[in-house]
Parts: sequence; C-alpha cells; structure tokens
Amino acid sequence: MWNKSAVAIAIAASTCLGSAARAQTNYPLTIENCGQSITFDAPPQNAVALGQNSAEIMLMLGLEDRMAATAFWPNKVLPELAEANAGVELLTVEFPSLESVLAVQPDFVAAMLVTLMGPDSKVAKREDFESLGIPTYLSPSACSVTEVATDIYGARSELWTMDQLYKEIEDLSRIFDVADRGEAVISDLKAREAALRGRFEDREDLSFLFWFSSPSPEDDAYLAGGNGPSTYIADLLGGENAVKAESEWPTLGWEGIMATDPTVIVAAQVDRKRWSLDEAENKIAFLENDPIVSQMEAVQKGRIVVMPGAATNASIQTLYGAEEVAEQLEALDLSE
Repeated sequence: MWNKSAVAIAIAASTCLGSAARAQTNYPLTIENCGQSITFDAPPQNAVALGQNSAEIMLMLGLEDRMAATAFWPNKVLPELAEANAGVELLTVEFPSLESVLAVQPDFVAAMLVTLMGPDSKVAKREDFESLGIPTYLSPSACSVTEVATDIYGARSELWTMDQLYKEIEDLSRIFDVADRGEAVISDLKAREAALRGRFEDREDLSFLFWFSSPSPEDDAYLAGGNGPSTYIADLLGGENAVKAESEWPTLGWEGIMATDPTVIVAAQVDRKRWSLDEAENKIAFLENDPIVSQMEAVQKGRIVVMPGAATNASIQTLYGAEEVAEQLEALDLSE
C-alpha cells in the first residue's frame, strides 16, 4: 500500500504534473548503474535498503510492503515516513553483516554508500549478492565519488547536486514499477529546491562550517567538505563551505577549524549515539564553554544552527536539512 505521505506528495505534485499517464515498466528491465548493466525480470518484492537514503526513497515511493529490511541509519526516519517505516525490519543503525542481510532473503539490495556495498565495503561487494542471483543498485551519488588514497570516503571533482538524487529516485521507481510515484516525488522536491534557491541571494561574506561529529573534544573533528552535499547546501543558501579541503569528509583539529573563521557553524544532530559529540546539544555546549574555541566569532555572535547529520550525506535529507538551516539562518543577525 502506498503510504499517506507519499499520497500527499503526489497530490501536491499533481498540480505540476497535470494528468500525466502512468508510465508502466516493461520487464525484463535493464538499467545502467554505476558502470554496470542490471537486469530485472520483475519488480522486487523483498528488498533490502542499505543506508537511510535508500530506505527513505523506497518509503517515499510507498514500497514498505515490498521491503524486507533496512540498515545504517545515522538519524531517525523523516517524521512523515515513520508510520510506514515502523513495519519494516531494522537490522541495525550501524553497518550490518552480510549474513544478517542474506538472512531476510532479499530479492534486491540497494545501497547509498560504497562503504555499504563496494569493493572495500565492510558489508559486501556487489558481486557477493549478484553471485546469488540478487540484483543490486548503488546510489549514483556514491559512484560519482572518486577514490583518494588517504581517504576511504573519497572526493568529488564537481559539486554534488540534487540531479543525482533525482536520477536515483527515477531509477528505483522504474525498478519497482511505480514510475508515476517517482515523478510525483521528484516534482515535489524540485519545487522545494527552487523555492529555497529563490529565497537567498549570493553573499561573499557568508560561509558555513559543517561539524558532523568527533570521538572527543580532543580528537580531530569530522567535517563535511569538498564538493559534497554540505557544500551544495551552503551554495543553495547563498554562501560557501568554510572548509576548502578536497576530501568530502576531512578531519581537522580545532586550531585548523578556528582558522577557517566561518560565519555560521552548523552542528549536526546524529542520532546513532556512537559518541557523545554525535548530539548537537553537546557540540554546542563544547563550542560555548571551551575557553579557546568559544572565542570564534561565530560562537561569540551566537551563529550556531542545527541540522540532521543525515543531511550531510547525499540524500533526500540534504534538502530537508537545507530547509532547516534556512529557517534558522533567517533568524540570525548577519549584518556585522
């Protein structure tokens, strides 16, 4: 059954789509995905989503009845998808084992990160599933990252945009034979993206520091940089990422962070509870109370905003996160 939120999205989008006829998928369906040709003889009925974004796209498409399980959730599911997600088995919020994935007998596995399904994955390689006759799908956002010898998360040569996410939604909707739902979801997200872009003019004096997490205050912080989704959010809101590192997930000590002198600090709320500083409130407490770090201008002027950590991954949540930052940004005094 297509969940209520997906229906709501479709109704909202119907204004833009008009009376577009339902585009039925013809099987066998072969799609090109991250350099591989994947053939589907029929729509999946028992899918596994590795990663929050893969799961939330399926839920947005109203596919909860065809999902066997999910894994790897840095944050809680989007509120409007909670009811649908409640009926889907959660293997773990962290990296699952290959055995646990196979135990639910999937007929399709989709993943949002190469660390979840890739050559050096902690979980599995694509061929591990395909050798068992289980087709796979890897997010286009994941395979657009190039390898960096010193960083398992890699880097992007060009700025990530929502176009890669729209491609992912389109592909998955065709695979599951729900192309009309995919068109409705994409139309809704595109309208929201355009509305957000129109709210903010480009400013040369606006930069953002995106702090994802840290094992402890003494350790280097995990930041969101490079040409990744956080830099896209900064661009969408008229600014730039204060961290100029090539890597998508650079780590930096606080002396180096202070040198970036951001206008606004974005403290990510990460719900997985791996480290104390996953919590946004703990990040803010550190920023405001550390005798040295608290001297940063952004901290002194109260320019700290909160965003879900999932938004720093290439995902639906990236746009939701941008919308949350936008609301908080408009309440800040950026005049000085």
